Amino acid sequence: MTTISRRSALTPRHLTRTGERLSFVYLERCTVHRDANAITAEDAAGTTHIPSATIGTLLLGPGTRITHQAMSVLGETGAAVCWVGEHGVRYYAGGRALSRSAALMEAQAHQWANPRRRLAVARAMYRLRFPDEDPAGLSRHELLGREGRRVKDCYKAQAARTGITWRGRNYTPGDFTSGDAVNQAVTAAAQCMYGVAHAVVASLGCSPALGFVHSGHELSFVLDIADLYKTEIGIPLAFDVAADDDQDVGPRTRRALRDRINETSLLDRCVDDVKRLLLADPASATAPGAEQDVVTLQSDGGHDVAAGRNYGGPDEETTW
Repeated sequence: MTTISRRSALTPRHLTRTGERLSFVYLERCTVHRDANAITAEDAAGTTHIPSATIGTLLLGPGTRITHQAMSVLGETGAAVCWVGEHGVRYYAGGRALSRSAALMEAQAHQWANPRRRLAVARAMYRLRFPDEDPAGLSRHELLGREGRRVKDCYKAQAARTGITWRGRNYTPGDFTSGDAVNQAVTAAAQCMYGVAHAVVASLGCSPALGFVHSGHELSFVLDIADLYKTEIGIPLAFDVAADDDQDVGPRTRRALRDRINETSLLDRCVDDVKRLLLADPASATAPGAEQDVVTLQSDGGHDVAAGRNYGGPDEETTW
């Protein structure tokens, strides 16, 4: 007997930590509704209940319909929602997740606004991806060149390990089946990682658009974060899936990646990496009071003052 309908409504202070959630849930050809604090996915086979507070990213594929009530509970519980194409390989739109503090967004903007600091973060990202190499002193062009060579080397190494014939990266946007099995698997893994990174970035209150390697796109920072784990997790797993069988590559890649993400606690690691890249003191983001609903007003000298008051005269008045 289910107990989902007996649960009381959640408040923002009862939200599940990002690192403790499922990485992503992909749904297609069903109707998504709400039952208390769960969402339900209904199709011809029946109805499945999914506790909304445990979802990192909900990927809505073709043939899905979602109700206002379902979106309401997903927003309350801080889940990211993305509308994607078949097999999850096209990103169409996304819903912003719940966040309370602007600390990480402000830190991100501070690092991004200065060219020297922005380059320093890009170098730190490279160091996270390839810890055996020191990128200190490298220009942006040099970083891009070295990253490109390392990714090519990763493809070749994985092809040799799995015995797959690798003819290079071949992907036609909007046509998932145009590539061979291993290219389909690489594409599916990449798109799922984008969804995971988007969930973490949004739930931490960062801007998806302010990237340090990628630029000019609304998801530039999401692409930056997803790429941190490309050569370690995404590409090797894609080759494993393609080597096992060349049928149903998309769904099998999603399931395998979901399991790998949960096995390696990647969400916790992703959260820590974002904080380490943006904050001088990453522990400050988890200090007591960091997640409180606090609104202040900016004053002179870098000081903040209490909101909800009128500062127009000697007698301060509460305005809320």
